[in-house]
Formats: sequence, structure tokens, C-alpha cells
Amino acid sequence: MTAFPLSVLDLAPVATGTANGAALRHTTALAQRVEQLGYRRFWVAEHHNMPGIASSAPAVLLAHLAASTSTIRLGSGGVMLPNHAPLVVAEQFGTLVALHPDRIDLGIGRAPGTDQVTALALRRSVDALSAQDFPQELARLVDYFTSTSEHARVVAVPGRGDTPGIWLLGSSDFSARLAGQLGLPFSYAHHFSSGGTDAALAVYRSSFQPSQWLAEPYAMVAVSAVCAETDAEAEWLSGPAVLAFLRLRQGRPGQMPTPEEAAAYPYTPMEREFALQRREGQALGSPETVTRQLNDLLKRTAADELMLTTLVYDINARIRSYELIADQVAPTLTRPH
Repeated sequence: MTAFPLSVLDLAPVATGTANGAALRHTTALAQRVEQLGYRRFWVAEHHNMPGIASSAPAVLLAHLAASTSTIRLGSGGVMLPNHAPLVVAEQFGTLVALHPDRIDLGIGRAPGTDQVTALALRRSVDALSAQDFPQELARLVDYFTSTSEHARVVAVPGRGDTPGIWLLGSSDFSARLAGQLGLPFSYAHHFSSGGTDAALAVYRSSFQPSQWLAEPYAMVAVSAVCAETDAEAEWLSGPAVLAFLRLRQGRPGQMPTPEEAAAYPYTPMEREFALQRREGQALGSPETVTRQLNDLLKRTAADELMLTTLVYDINARIRSYELIADQVAPTLTRPH
């Protein structure tokens, strides 16, 4: 691979007709393969009450992935902080860092990553459903890692001194501005909010203040990517993710459908429009097509790093997409100066 950093975001998708254990084993195999291919990071996302996503417990899954790999950085993309007490997150990720130094990232988000009923079940209090306290909760979390006070009544063990790479994640100006003000690296969710990418990155860079973490802003853009031998094959492979997302938005979440089921689905005109909008901003096609699309994205955003997420039904096709990108796309990627 080229020196331009590419990383992976995985949701441990549960394919129709398979079990959660198979999904998690597939994610493990993918992490091992992309490590061999030279990808920089492998992150897993926190989602709840979704039958098609098995990555509901990032810290637990990351412990397994860290024991199954040796060099690739591993992290959360992200932990949804309003769902958790900051002390618990600090202890979990402090433990990961203590076991695997210099390999763990902690990406933090402020959305629930689920519906409100499930968020209530996670937090056990209606009062905790608001994200307005996010900056204070984030500051408390960081303090558990970095404080050296001898008078602290609560100390995270492991945690204090076992600091992961801390990132802010977002799909809006709010997290972009906060990341800039705190001098943290920022990852933008272009893969599901492509319309706001340019504005959020501009806010991040304009509000950036040098910190103990960074001297200059560092922006990563997460993008959906499906690469296959031909454009037609990539189109075929991408169908299940579109149908799964449509069903999620309709309140009917389920396991990842097969390409055949997705191709046969009778989209209404409104659903077809939704599917077309869902494709905006994706990198989808042959290596030549994906090369053009990712270079266009880099030209627009001047991203310092790209994080690719590939939701397809078959694990072999998922792995093959990352292989094609590493072998044929990555060497051509250039970041504008």
C-alpha cells in the first residue's frame, strides 16, 4: 500500500441465515487480513437493538481483536458516550491500553447509536437521554486518563496513565467545533451524512487550537466503499446494504439480506429515491472507478486519512474489496497540498 493512510470501520454485519458468532468470526478474519494488507486502523462501531449488527460491545470485541492481531491499531468508531458512565469507558479502554500499548484508539460519539427506547434501557434514566452534557462528560472521561492529582477521590485503574488515542466522531458541526477547540483528531461520518462533510471539516479546521494531542488539525473521513472486479459486480454486492438501511429507517431492522433478495425487492418510487440518495458520496465500482471516486473525495476534503466501511453480504466479497483497494487503488491516492 501507499503511504497515504487507509483504515477500516466494521459493523460485524450479521448476514441472513447466519448467527452472531459467525459475524464476529468474520470480523476477526477481516481484521487479520487488512492488517496483512497494511491498513492503519480497524475500528468497530457501537450499535444496539439491531439484528443485523453484532458490534454492540466495542470494548469486548476489541479485546478479542487485539489478541487476534499484532500490529494494526484498533479502536471504537465509536463509543457513544451518553450511553455510558465515563468511568466505565476509562476503565475499559485503560485496560485495553494496558494490555496492548500504543495500539488502541477511543473514538467518542454523542449520539445514542440506537432508538430512544433502547437508549433508555442502556442509561436507566430519562434524565440521561440528553446529549447537552456531552462536553462535560467528555472532559470527565479525558480527566480519568490524564489527571495526576493526588487528591482525586475516584481513580480509573486501569485508566490513569493508560491513555488511548482519543478521537471525536461526528456528522455535524457540533462535534467538529468541539474537536477543534479541544485540539483532538476528528473523524467525519461521510458514509451516512455526505451532505455535510465539507462544512464540518471547515468548522473543525477553523476552530482548531493546538493541544497536548495535536499541533495541527487531523481529519479522517469515513466513506462507504465496495470494490469488485467490475462496476456491475460492485453494484450487485452493494444492494443488500441499501435494503437493510431502508428497512432500518422504516422501523423494520433485520439481518443483512442476500444480493438476490435485494435485487428482487420491489422498490416504490419514494424508496428508489431513498436508495439513490443513500449512494451519494460512496466509492462503488471497479478499482478504476473507486480510484477516481476516492481521489475526488480527497481533492474536495483534503482529508488526512480515509476510513473505509464495506457492508456486503458475503465475507469473502468483503475481504476481496479491501484487497483490491489495497493493491490497485491505494497506490494512486494523493492528498492535495
